[in-house]
Amino acid sequence: MPRRTSFKVRVEPLGEGFDCGSEETILDAAFRSGYLLAHGCREGQCSACKSFLLEGEVDLKPHSSFALSEAEEERGYALLCRAVPVSDVVVELLHFDPENYRLEVPIQSGEVTVEVVETLTHDMRRLRMRLDPGTGFSFRPGQYMELWRPDRADSRSYSMSSLPSEPAVEFLIRRYPGGRFSGLLDGELQPGHRLAFRGPYGNMFLRPGDGPVLLVAGGSGLGPILSLLRDLAEAGSRRPVLLVFGVRRLHDLHSLDLLESLGSRLAEFRLLAALSEPLPDDRWEGETGLAHEVLERALGGGVAAGTQAYVAGPPPMVDAVLEALLRLGLEDADFHCDRFTLAAGGGGA
Repeated sequence: MPRRTSFKVRVEPLGEGFDCGSEETILDAAFRSGYLLAHGCREGQCSACKSFLLEGEVDLKPHSSFALSEAEEERGYALLCRAVPVSDVVVELLHFDPENYRLEVPIQSGEVTVEVVETLTHDMRRLRMRLDPGTGFSFRPGQYMELWRPDRADSRSYSMSSLPSEPAVEFLIRRYPGGRFSGLLDGELQPGHRLAFRGPYGNMFLRPGDGPVLLVAGGSGLGPILSLLRDLAEAGSRRPVLLVFGVRRLHDLHSLDLLESLGSRLAEFRLLAALSEPLPDDRWEGETGLAHEVLERALGGGVAAGTQAYVAGPPPMVDAVLEALLRLGLEDADFHCDRFTLAAGGGGA
């Protein structure tokens, strides 16, 4: 019998399906077929795409045991970004948005030209790149894309901090010593250089509503949060917005004037910049503590009805904020996040 080159995938409770190649992950096949299933890093590290295999079998590419343990795998759980079917399968989605499971913006590939590499702090850089005319590339604020040098195969993922209406895309990137991409931002990557991209990816975009908006950024997580804030400001939103920007020390803070300027275009805006590990000589009169602690103090007794939260940064911070907000009464469906793993999401090295 000839070897099958594709298999049927059905996703529940959506009751819809698509074909998946025999060497293709279920998540990539979903993208290709126009589905925006829940996902995060796309590298088997964050668990956002964890689902349950109701029928059929899959092979799993290498992944983090944090994202999917051996015990979970034995019970039938799988990461869709790592799962390659070896038979027809039926998958039960653990997380899905019934109003946003179709791709609004198609995923595409192309090249961009570096315009600006700017130093913001000792380890943060602003990268701005011009899109080629006629590419038609767009995204929803809060999403991310893969970037790589055309002469190198390995890619890294970063969240856009700009708006899709602009002729260029912009990123806030943390530089890691020896980082395969971020290490290029200290002189090797220059204006005029070309980079390849693929995207957009990600589910952390603004949902409709009239209630308050909570924005929480940890470190380089400010990138997608800045894009969301720009989106709200451009729309002249009347929704109350609270932004908590958490960093370790005073020299890690940046872009506060820009955040306040964008906030001035909103009906109600409050910015809380917080230091988790201030040094004795830091001349700091603002907030201190971890992001979730600062947020809890700001919210007092609980969250207002209709509140939506958008959180980006390291997984421990995201999880701590989620736990705090659920305790304060936030509905789980109103929590949207981007967990930055070291080699994926907005924090790739």
